[in-house]
Amino acid sequence: MNKLTLHNRKTGSFLKLVVKEKDFHNSFHIIPKNQLLTIAWNRGIDQIIRTDSEQHKFPTNSVVALMINQNFQFERPEEIVAWQFNRQFYCIIDHDKEVSCVGLLFYGSAGFPAIRLNKEEVRKIDLLYQVFLDEFEDQDNLQEDMLRMLLKRLIIKITRLYKKQSDIQRIPEQELDIVRQFNLLVEKHHKEWHQVQDYAAEMNKSPKTLSNLFAQYNSKSPLKVLHERIILEAKKMLLYTDYSIKEIAFELGFQEVPPFNRLFKKITAETPSNFRKNAFI
Repeated sequence: MNKLTLHNRKTGSFLKLVVKEKDFHNSFHIIPKNQLLTIAWNRGIDQIIRTDSEQHKFPTNSVVALMINQNFQFERPEEIVAWQFNRQFYCIIDHDKEVSCVGLLFYGSAGFPAIRLNKEEVRKIDLLYQVFLDEFEDQDNLQEDMLRMLLKRLIIKITRLYKKQSDIQRIPEQELDIVRQFNLLVEKHHKEWHQVQDYAAEMNKSPKTLSNLFAQYNSKSPLKVLHERIILEAKKMLLYTDYSIKEIAFELGFQEVPPFNRLFKKITAETPSNFRKNAFI
């Protein structure tokens, strides 16, 4: 076991500090073996990060939060410091929403926000990083609690920076909670609920309320967020399994293949079969 890894086998709790790993990436099949949330800090020069079928600029001294459903690969992984953890280690769903794993960084952000660090913020994050390194050396019965407190502190710092650098400060907290709740429900139910009204009903909101709120906050409508999440899962199955198109459609909650094919082509501009074929050319 890596000395920068904590794994409590009784509870399933897992935390890893990734430092200078040349093969650091996240790639999994239909059911991830390690469902880890990731906070990655680029300590080197500007580079590219590929997430699923997209690529983004990852500037020097910036931080990104990556979901458990994201495949990712860094251009220069050895320049990345990352914290990876599962929900057993840190997830306060009913409390502390803004800084929990259902909080702003992981379920409230729009698009792919790279959170920039100025010179003073780099100093603060680096100090916290050094404390993490020290704490991994103290392997006693208090280590897990201390590491959890340190991770919470890191998430709070990054969340504060994200709020300052984005437009969300103009959105009332109550409305932002609705965005987070919708995104979390999509993550949980995209294979079974394919209509925005299903999520609106669960949240005791009207579909129009959700649409109006997303129009203020997010460039994507609630329906587009839902459709893109369904197709993201479809892409993973097409790339990493030998399931037939029919099996993938059924796995994603479609009773027939044609509606699945139409949605896939609407989002990607190609059919599922062409996507699979072109991916391996």
